[in-house]
Amino acid sequence: MLQFDTDESKNEKDLKAQNKNLKYILILLIVIIILLLIKIIPFSKLFSSSKKGTEILILKESDISSMITMTDIIEADKEALSIYSSQKSNIPLRSNLNVPEFNGQCLFMNGYAAPAKALGVKIVSVYPDNINKNIPSVPATMVLVNAETGMVNSLIDGTYLTRLRTGAISGLATDILARKDSKIFALFGTGGQAVTQLEAVLTVRNIEEVRVFDISKERAEEFAKKMSDKFGKKFNVKIIAAESSDATIDNADIITTVTTSKKPVFDANKVKKNAHINGVGSYTPEMQEIPGDILVKANKIFVDTRDGAINESGDLINPIKDGLIQKEKINGELGEVINGVIKGRENDDEMTFFKTTGSAVLDLVAAQKIYEIAKVKKVGQMVDL
Repeated sequence: MLQFDTDESKNEKDLKAQNKNLKYILILLIVIIILLLIKIIPFSKLFSSSKKGTEILILKESDISSMITMTDIIEADKEALSIYSSQKSNIPLRSNLNVPEFNGQCLFMNGYAAPAKALGVKIVSVYPDNINKNIPSVPATMVLVNAETGMVNSLIDGTYLTRLRTGAISGLATDILARKDSKIFALFGTGGQAVTQLEAVLTVRNIEEVRVFDISKERAEEFAKKMSDKFGKKFNVKIIAAESSDATIDNADIITTVTTSKKPVFDANKVKKNAHINGVGSYTPEMQEIPGDILVKANKIFVDTRDGAINESGDLINPIKDGLIQKEKINGELGEVINGVIKGRENDDEMTFFKTTGSAVLDLVAAQKIYEIAKVKKVGQMVDL
């Protein structure tokens, strides 16, 4: 018997054919999408599970300088010293390892500042022979750790971090202790730390004239010119190279020393009676930039950390050993002034002196602040381990 397709059966066949074509088109689209994904995303990542917490943010000097202000780091140092003096941090003594066969030394500065959730270690190496290899002789790297998980979350240029936090602590001390009407700033030393020392003081006071002194007049002149180009217009300040140590401190309101000198770099008798002095460079018992008589004349003496300053710096060790002052003349830590435990400058007639030898707590809190800002501003390079 012959069978003929009805209109109904014909429509049904057409519909099935259309559905079959649609399936082919859908399969083709899926294949195209997969191919595109493979091209955009590495094949290994398409089929691997995500390991949360393995990402590490790399922050170079250029990354940090593009987003961080000196004010940010001054505030970080303020928080760090407040935490330290409140005994809310755990800062062990730094560990030193000698590498005699390569004339090197490696230092590990670790700690935890609980209120800031700042945990990590700064690795600083001292390799004098590196200068012959055209690489830094004091390289440093900050390894920041997530306090909640214990996993490394950032590697930060430790050399630049050190310059920032060291400059900032002088700026902080100057802001708290120097007279508000200070106009003349004397800076001794033009090395790697000098730039941030200058910027920090200019940030907290309306300085009109900066006098720079170095044992090399040529270096002082070169530094003054570079800093005039860098900060002259920004802070409306005149920056000059001084002819002598005496000329540098003549009527100076603020004095900062950041040298490696083993003998005092200026005459205490020439210092203005109500000046503020920052002693920065001396961090060993053999180094002494500050004349002992300054500590005798100073109405108030403050340190960043009592143990560090008294036991590490010749600026304090030698005057105490020579009987010029007693330990009791040291008023206390700057963090105690910040916390309102002790008083800072009380009038415009006082001479104040601040001594810093540095502490891991400064690196930790500053690094944590840098990391948090970088995450918000999406700065730096993220790597996945």
